[in-house]
Amino acid sequence: MKHFILLLTMVAGSATTTLAQNKSDAILGEWLSAKKDTRVLIYRQENRYYGKITWGTGASTKDEKNPNPAFRDRDVVGLAILRDFAYDGDDTWEGGSIYDPREGKVYACKMTLKNANSLHIRGFVGVSLFGRSEVWSRCK
Repeated sequence: MKHFILLLTMVAGSATTTLAQNKSDAILGEWLSAKKDTRVLIYRQENRYYGKITWGTGASTKDEKNPNPAFRDRDVVGLAILRDFAYDGDDTWEGGSIYDPREGKVYACKMTLKNANSLHIRGFVGVSLFGRSEVWSRCK
């Protein structure tokens, strides 16, 4: 009987971990920006989430607005713009930053999955109240 209870506890614990992992990975995949001019691939490295540009129709193909002159010649496609997000529960990823290559600026950021195909992105300085939001669509 003790072995059965131990086994049941282990199975329940691993199922809970798997469900949490699946929920946190719901953000993975390719997303189209609100302006429909950029695609970003969101991926996981260890327990953090990142995103890089995979396609874009912007005016510049180089990171010309970067405050660091050494980076102004790098390609925008392939550039990591989402960094170091952690899943915070309730379909929310926080603690990361977003880089806007159009302005050459980095903002604190929060991402919330509204449904399987809509991702709310909120970039801000200081507190979330002072910022800008976009809704990205999952690429099909």
